[in-house]
Amino acid sequence: METDKNDNMRDLENYSLLAHNTFGVDAHCRRFLEYATIEEAQQVAQMLRESDLPYIIIGGGSNLLLTHDYEGIVVHSAIKGCSFEGTNMLCGSGEVWDEVVVRSLEHELYGLENLSIIPGDVGASAVQNIGAYGMEAAALISKIYAVEIATGQVCIISAEDCHYGYRDSRFKREWKNRYLITGVEYSLSKTFSPRLDYGNITTELERRGIVSPTAWQVREVIVDLRNSKLPDPKVIGNGGSFFMNPIVPQAQYEALALKYPNMPHYLVDEGHVKIPAGWMIEQCGWKGKSLGRAGVYEKQALVLVNRGGATGQEVVALSQTIINDVKEKFGIEIHPEVNII
Repeated sequence: METDKNDNMRDLENYSLLAHNTFGVDAHCRRFLEYATIEEAQQVAQMLRESDLPYIIIGGGSNLLLTHDYEGIVVHSAIKGCSFEGTNMLCGSGEVWDEVVVRSLEHELYGLENLSIIPGDVGASAVQNIGAYGMEAAALISKIYAVEIATGQVCIISAEDCHYGYRDSRFKREWKNRYLITGVEYSLSKTFSPRLDYGNITTELERRGIVSPTAWQVREVIVDLRNSKLPDPKVIGNGGSFFMNPIVPQAQYEALALKYPNMPHYLVDEGHVKIPAGWMIEQCGWKGKSLGRAGVYEKQALVLVNRGGATGQEVVALSQTIINDVKEKFGIEIHPEVNII
């Protein structure tokens, strides 16, 4: 992938990360490195090899909770640009995700529309396997372009090698801090095949009198649905869905369904069921409640919010209390989706 060769690399000390996390926590890092080209990513890789400091790689900060100042290096991609070849779309890792969704539709390429308005950068889509409304990024990713930190070599990684799972990939496990992602290629379609079987998409389309929706209409509905449930981080600090929806064995779900017959659920495969964590949190009485300056959003119990001036530790204390309450009531342990530093 070719990128602009202008010298845009940033190397800053004692840098505030307030603009790099949607929870609105004002923590600092000792050093901040931002690369805007593949060549700069190779320079950053060399700097990381030569430094004794620990480092973390961040995207848009929508999946990040800072609990203290970070006494190390924070690395961020600012690589922009999208290119098209047939039905393939290659995007710089620093592109804003939702702008990429819009660009794909403008080029009449389909598949990303169900992932509309998910916050964050393109690089995070490959690390986190972002998903919403029955679709995951892994179904559309074909290749990841990256620089290996240990060698400075440019690599092309196939989606198959990433071992994608629910909000999971090798980038979060054995490949953590191994690569600086520079670009992600998506394999899209010229034919629009709407996926409407998740959430309230079909109901909302019917309410609007839309029988055969276009991709733009599906996007519009999903944007409105997400905005009705999720707070704007510019107004209320939050990291989106704080917890992953747990996947439990069929037998465990059936036992719980006897006690809670209205429990919502989604079949994963013939042996496992996904249960919405937000529903369980709401059943525990946390929806709209607060603990100190951290709280649970009144419209969606899956979202933890900064009521104003909350520290990362306050959000963690709230999340742990919720985890304990859900475990006590349902016998299910829920886990944060947010990366806690």
